[in-house]
Order: sequence, then structure tokens, then C-alpha cells
Amino acid sequence: MNASKAGGNIWAAFVVPAAFVLLWSTGWIVARFISEDSDALTILVLRYACASTLLAIFAFASGALWPQSREEIGHAFASGILIHGLYLAGVWWAVGHGIPASISALLAALQPIFTAILAPQLAGERVSPVQWAGIGLGFTGIVMVLAPKLISVDTEAFSGMVWLLLINTGGMISLTLGTFYQKRFLYGGDLRSVACLQFLGAGLFTLPLAILFEDMRIGTSTSTLLSLAWSVIALSIVSIALLLFLLRRGEVARSAQLIYLVPPVAALQAYFFFQETLIAPQIAGMLITSIGVALAVRR
Repeated sequence: MNASKAGGNIWAAFVVPAAFVLLWSTGWIVARFISEDSDALTILVLRYACASTLLAIFAFASGALWPQSREEIGHAFASGILIHGLYLAGVWWAVGHGIPASISALLAALQPIFTAILAPQLAGERVSPVQWAGIGLGFTGIVMVLAPKLISVDTEAFSGMVWLLLINTGGMISLTLGTFYQKRFLYGGDLRSVACLQFLGAGLFTLPLAILFEDMRIGTSTSTLLSLAWSVIALSIVSIALLLFLLRRGEVARSAQLIYLVPPVAALQAYFFFQETLIAPQIAGMLITSIGVALAVRR
């Protein structure tokens, strides 16, 4: 019994967070691949449609319980718009229109700052001084990892991307609010059916945006099709299930600290996929970020 409990604790404390970070970090790689021949919002609509369909089939086949009241369904739709619709629309639109993936990842890494600031007011969670130290240390490491890429962007190009940065930041804030909303209104319920409704809500929200702002291009290249398949299975289903699991097992602020590990891991993936080199300060920054996360997630 004790061995089983210890195994469960190890799974929740290490395996699930590590898997979440690894999968979540591939989002920027996928967005970059898809932006080569497809419109971001259009692909997101297709992604949500595929994910919600697969989850619906799985939920019905496995006997999942579905929300019964309009209020429960509404909460699922609302959280889906915040966590998926607005967040991914902001990130993918920005990356698809020219913002470097590294800068987008840096903005996403600011989420724990907003989460820690809002946690006492919105979730009644106390952030300890040690956790604040971890937040500061983690952010310092992220700056070290991404600084060379930020410096490489010339001033004129950077100023021209201000509106894209604002859209990207808005998406990050939406995800932050969505985690609080999820924690408060969807703490219970079957993850299979709730996730299905969340993707359905995100798709209904994103479709009008795609019609209004895009030509709705869908590429047929191998990289696009593989990226779409990965975004549906690994990102929309597996990683979101891990995120919801983390939100139910721990405090919102503690779960959000894991976002700090995403940019360094994404940088490593960019090295392998796009031959982006890593210099000594970036490697040191990854180590510092890891130490910061270890402090930030302590109870």
C-alpha cells in the first residue's frame, strides 16, 4: 500500500510534469512548421474539430459522464475559449505573422508572474517568499536563454511587431485567467467530456475569426499534415489532459511554474529541427531556470 502510494506520488510529482513540459514546448515548433503554407486560425479550427471529435468518440465509448446543466456546459465552453481559443489564437497568429518563436515563448514564460500575482486574490493561494525567489530566478534563466535571439532582432523590425507582441501577450493572459477559471468552476467533472466541450467552444469561437481575418489556407505538405496530427493528439489531447490533471492535484501557482521550463526545452528542439545553435550562456540559463522551478514549486 505504501509502495503504491509512493509510486503515485512520484508519478504526480515528476513524470506528469516532465511529460507536460516536453509536449507543451513543441507547440512553438508546430506553429512555425504550419505557418509556412497555412493560415494559423484556420488550422486551429481544424485542430479543435478533430480533437473534439476524437474525444467525443472516446468519451461515449468509455462511458464518460457528461455535464448535465446549462451552467456546467457554459463553464466548459468558457474555459475552452480562455485556455484554447484566445490563448492559441494569440500565439499562433503572432508566430504566423512574423514574431520569432523565441520571443513568443518568452512571453508565455511570463505567465507564472501573472499567476503568482493573481493567485491570492482569485484562488486564495499564498505564494511563499521561497516561491517568489524561484520565480525571479526562473525568469532570469529564461532571459539568459533567449537574450541572444532577442538581440538579433533589429530595432525597426521589433517596433513593427509591437501589435503582434500585444496579441501574443493577450493570449498568455487569457491562459492565465483560464487556469483560474478551470480551477474554480471545473474542479470536478469527467475530464474526457469536459475537454471535448472545451475544444468545441474554442472551435466555435475561432471559426468566425478565421473567416474574418484569413483566406483559410490549409497546406498539404508533409510537415503541415504531421504537425496538424501532432497538435491534435499530443498537444490538444495528451498535454491538455496532463495540464488538467496538474490543476486538480496542486495549486494553480505551482502548476504554472512549469511554464518556465518550456522555453529552454523549446530552444533545444529548435536546435534539432531548425539548426539554431545554443551558446554557453543559454545552457547556463537552462540550468538556472531548472533551479528556479525547483524552488517555485515547493510547498
